[in-house]
Amino acid sequence: MAEASPGFVRVPHRGIITACTMAATLMQALDSTIANVALPYMQGSLSASYDEITWVLTSYVTAAAIMTAPVGWLAARFGRKNLYLVCVIGFTIASMLCGAAMSLSEMVIFRLLQGVFGAALVPLSQATMLDIYPAEQRGSAMALWGVGVMLGPILGPTLGGFLTEWYNWRWVFYVNLPVGILATLGLIWFMPKEKVQSGLRFDWLGFAVLSLGIGCLQMMLDRGQDQDWFSSREIIIEAVLSGLGFYLFIVHLMTAKRPFINPAIFKDRNLTASLFMMFAVGSVLLASSALLAPWLQNLSNYPVADAGLLLAPRGIGTMAAMLIGGRLSARYDPRILMALGLLILVYSLWMMTAWTPDVSQWDIVICILLQGAGLGLVFVPLQVLSFWTLPAQYRTDGTALLSLFRNVGSAIGISVMSATMAHNNQVLHEQIGSAVTPFNRALQAGGAVSDYWDLGTRHGLAYLDQVVTQQASIIAYLDDFKLMMLTTIPALLLLLLLRRPKLGQAASGPADTHAIMD
Repeated sequence: MAEASPGFVRVPHRGIITACTMAATLMQALDSTIANVALPYMQGSLSASYDEITWVLTSYVTAAAIMTAPVGWLAARFGRKNLYLVCVIGFTIASMLCGAAMSLSEMVIFRLLQGVFGAALVPLSQATMLDIYPAEQRGSAMALWGVGVMLGPILGPTLGGFLTEWYNWRWVFYVNLPVGILATLGLIWFMPKEKVQSGLRFDWLGFAVLSLGIGCLQMMLDRGQDQDWFSSREIIIEAVLSGLGFYLFIVHLMTAKRPFINPAIFKDRNLTASLFMMFAVGSVLLASSALLAPWLQNLSNYPVADAGLLLAPRGIGTMAAMLIGGRLSARYDPRILMALGLLILVYSLWMMTAWTPDVSQWDIVICILLQGAGLGLVFVPLQVLSFWTLPAQYRTDGTALLSLFRNVGSAIGISVMSATMAHNNQVLHEQIGSAVTPFNRALQAGGAVSDYWDLGTRHGLAYLDQVVTQQASIIAYLDDFKLMMLTTIPALLLLLLLRRPKLGQAASGPADTHAIMD
């Protein structure tokens, strides 16, 4: 075993701390997608429409995105351990409230609360892992940590499918209780405390305008399809407020004496490029999972448990790619691994653009396995490069920003794909339905098609409308898959902005002389 980096102080009980942080990370990441396959059941129980029930997903991710930004300040002001414990306990309680929700409004409120407490779990766990492992082991540590972050969204639909099938959709939230209790006890007993900077002041103005920008943008994307986009006064107001919020945040960041995000952190080119890469990966990660679950259930007619099981190969591919990528990123240029991962991801999405409801299970498994492997190959080298040249004092802020961009990308990805799906469904239904006329010979009496549909009866017309709706949905899904593929390709250009440090830099760089907490 190689010697630890100079200045590194070994932390006792490192294995137990790793297990507790992994549990908290997995619990938070799992809840971003575990409700996907249960949405049709939740929709009936909560009396919600298809567009409204997606708020269960986007409200959680949006709240997490907004509350991720001040994590660095909160950890410095109140202590990382104290903040960690409050967030784990609050997240567990919010999960129980989600399981007990009796209406859509209650569910959205409790999911917002869940996102508020869950926002800090991922950046705090990543910063903790970076601190308790020396520089030469950070590639493997990030691979281990990445298993929790990436497998949560990927295995969520599988676990959610089985819990919904065997018990009830409410158990997709109740499952967090034992994990939360064990993580809390482990952190109380074994995680060391660090000094608290009680004199810090919070930048309320910067946080307020950033929250305004993110919140209004998400509201615009969620409600745009229902309100007919910019023909609605509500959508115009939300768009203006969102743009104003982001503009004021950038101006405040550049001019304020003590903004809650230090603008000096963006001088690190690796971190800045990694933020945009994480945004692209996040938008595909959750959006593809949110589309695959209803595709399998509604179009391919798989039971909820089988649909969840078919999504499991993503987790297998991601785990294998992460373990391999964690080892290879220390020996080879991480940018090559990321390029390979992005190409595999693009290829898997291209395969999905040819799917029909009778696609074989083998084709689904291969495609989803490749998709998971591509995401895994991108994620681990990205974590290594993001912090390779970043000064240690910016590490917690850096992890918070990465989580912020991942959550914002996930929320925008889900909203855009859902809105595109709803819009294309309506347009395609009208286009296909325009061929259903008395002048269409295929539909005239005595034709082959008329043997299946008796257009002179109400039942025949209803059955024909059902077929038209199904065909429109198939094409709309394929358009979404194609859109995800096209939005992933430009991420390859971001690799040109990333740089790999020279050999030996990791041992002497500023990020590696950080002595961890006593």
